[in-house]
Amino acid sequence: MLKYKKLIIAFSIIPQIFLLKILAHYPNFVESVYSHGIYVWISKAMRYAFGWLPFSVGDVLYTLLGLYILRWLYLNRKRIIKDTKRWMLDILSVISIGYFAFHILWAFNYYRLPLHKSLGIDQEYSTIELVNLTKQLINKTNTLQLQLAKTDSTKVVMPYSKTKILKMVPDGYDLLSKEFPYLEYQPRSIKRSLYSIPLTFMGFSGYLNPFTNEAQVDGLIPAYKFPTTGSHEVAHQLGYAAENEANFIGSMAAMHHPDAYFNYSGYAFALRHCLGELYKRDLTLYEELLPQLHKGILKNYQEVRDFWDGYENPLEPLFKTTYDSFLKTNNQASGTESYSYVVALLVNYHKEHPMK
Repeated sequence: MLKYKKLIIAFSIIPQIFLLKILAHYPNFVESVYSHGIYVWISKAMRYAFGWLPFSVGDVLYTLLGLYILRWLYLNRKRIIKDTKRWMLDILSVISIGYFAFHILWAFNYYRLPLHKSLGIDQEYSTIELVNLTKQLINKTNTLQLQLAKTDSTKVVMPYSKTKILKMVPDGYDLLSKEFPYLEYQPRSIKRSLYSIPLTFMGFSGYLNPFTNEAQVDGLIPAYKFPTTGSHEVAHQLGYAAENEANFIGSMAAMHHPDAYFNYSGYAFALRHCLGELYKRDLTLYEELLPQLHKGILKNYQEVRDFWDGYENPLEPLFKTTYDSFLKTNNQASGTESYSYVVALLVNYHKEHPMK
């Protein structure tokens, strides 16, 4: 009987995959029933359960799971040859259960309605519209940089500890939720990852643990990036699985924040995306606009580049390629290369809601 139960569990992964293929054709259903229904309660329940703890419960569980897997593989090493079928059945059963939990607890959000549709804005934009927004962002970012750094050639330095910044992140969502009520962030669960060093070498600045719903931030990244990275991970927590959509919402939360340092981080983040897209579209226009940025902003950009260059290693491209493939298998056709859509959201949102 136990053998048949394991067979059913193991091969249930096949109908699960077929179900996901079907769900991909019904984003409105996923949006209304799961993302704005079932998931809201799941997410809040897990944040109530784990958010109050000062450490990452998910990272601890991953550590214990890793140790258990190593122990199990060691104890069952002889079965690989002597009892291959049952050994494979055990492995596949665990994978099937994990796959089911991953999607029920969070990953159905990959199949929700694209953000531009739920916002009621366009997906396409012209180069002229991109240039107009880029100029506005340059003015806003320059103003904030000068206000905070006092001279236009000095980079902005965060006056808060990284722990303090993480505690401040939700304040941006408090204001943003007045315009978009479904972005209300309560209770809160955002923490530094216990695996910050491995994350950095892998090239990632944060992640959401789908099994505990904790937003994890790499504690090593420059403090200037903490506001947008933290806000990005909270967007994942609120059910926006796509990286490009989380980038847009995260930058908006930072730009709406009551603190000027968060505003600077948000506007500089949006500006970098727009400049990157303009570079690809029209190099001449890019070269015309780039000198308009204060040198202090460029120093903040360089600070981030220098940080990641310092951790560059041969395995990083492998991790990023693997994650890119993972996204593409989860209804994210563009994978990690989706900056154009972030810019589309920024351009078309601010076209409907002009920047103040």
